[in-house]
Amino acid sequence: MSDEEFIQQQQNPRYYQRHRYQKRKLTRQVKKSRRRLNRLRAVLKLFILIILIVLCYMLLKMPQWRLHTNAFDNLNSPALEIVNNKIVSSQKVLSALRRNQVSTKPIFLVRTDNLKESIKQLEPVQDVYIRRFWFPARLKIIIVERTPALTIAPDIDVEPIAFFSSDGKLIGRDYMPLPEQYSTVRVITYGVGDDYRNWDKTKVMNFKKLALMVEDASGEQVEYIDYRTPTDVYVKIPTVNIRLGSFNSGVYNKINRLTTLVPQVKMLNKKIKYLDLRWDSNFIKLDE
Repeated sequence: MSDEEFIQQQQNPRYYQRHRYQKRKLTRQVKKSRRRLNRLRAVLKLFILIILIVLCYMLLKMPQWRLHTNAFDNLNSPALEIVNNKIVSSQKVLSALRRNQVSTKPIFLVRTDNLKESIKQLEPVQDVYIRRFWFPARLKIIIVERTPALTIAPDIDVEPIAFFSSDGKLIGRDYMPLPEQYSTVRVITYGVGDDYRNWDKTKVMNFKKLALMVEDASGEQVEYIDYRTPTDVYVKIPTVNIRLGSFNSGVYNKINRLTTLVPQVKMLNKKIKYLDLRWDSNFIKLDE
């Protein structure tokens, strides 16, 4: 307070008492208004929070977050997509899915382990990936199939009845015929003497290796391997039938001769029954 104000206060004390009272009253009113405003803000925040909670609850309760109960009823279901399956039909995948109940939980809480295990019971299926999509809830089934390596046929003129995958898995006629895009080695066998149902991955890869070596040495594609008599094996290429004898580790050394023998066979103006590689000396058997 300045000296001038102090002098005026001494001269007129009532005026300044009334002025201080009004000032304190005004201050109390301002504080009271602020308290009311703070309370209003708190109530408003609480109201907005309640509204948000209700909206979130209503949003989560919407049916679009959940798979429809008939999601696995047919392949036309908008909640289901099956891709990358070439050997296994989509209908078989759908049948595997039907072993499980459609979950009533929101899609982001649905566990897909049981669905994967059901699909992996299909023999050609090596692995499965399941992607979950939100709003509307739907599943995308991505199939990873085994790669066919050999096909098995009981006779030359009979269509294959089974195939082996590259990991040595025998898969039966339920998944035959294979799509044309797969290039496999065709093995003709009765299953007598060396039952193909007992073959393992090593056996399968040996047939695959034999075919690749013949193709590399001859420059021609192998049509089939005749394994009906395991001790007397033939390999057929377009130019000639190749007789190898027993299918053992020594047979691979014989294949290298084809590099020079196949051009010679093509030059012969005679019908050839087979090219005999069983012995150290080569022998061409004419078809009499």
